[in-house]
Amino acid sequence: MEKYLAFVTIDKWTLIFTWANLLILFLLMKKLFFKPIKNILKQREDEINSLYDKANSSSEKAEKLKQEYENRLNEAANEANNIVGEAVKNAEARKSAIIDDAKKEAKGIIDKASREIEQEKNAAVSEIKTDISSLAVDIAKKVIEKDLKKEDHEKMIDDIISKMGE
Repeated sequence: MEKYLAFVTIDKWTLIFTWANLLILFLLMKKLFFKPIKNILKQREDEINSLYDKANSSSEKAEKLKQEYENRLNEAANEANNIVGEAVKNAEARKSAIIDDAKKEAKGIIDKASREIEQEKNAAVSEIKTDISSLAVDIAKKVIEKDLKKEDHEKMIDDIISKMGE
């Protein structure tokens, strides 16, 4: 058992050398591994922060562009409404002008037709007067040529009326 006891006993110098080796190993690892790893982690953190800043900046720019786009869209809609309103106004003015022109033209046509009717009426009246006067002259000739009796007179009037009908 003594042979195995040497494995279990704590030797002071071994303990000091082990601790010294551990300290040296720790310092070497700190110098060779921890600082570079820490630097790499710091760089990654800086990159991530930079990416977040860029993302926030891009988000703000996108929001500004969106707002600008909405403003332009609203302006375009207002302008379109103004154009449509102006077009409707122009169309109403054109419609009124066309209606006024049509009314004037219709009044002119009616006036012209009235004048033509009046001329035709005057011509017809003139023609009737001429016919009546010629008939009156014919009657007067016949009356003068013969002495009429009442029956002859009525017959002559009936003949004249029948001729007027023709």
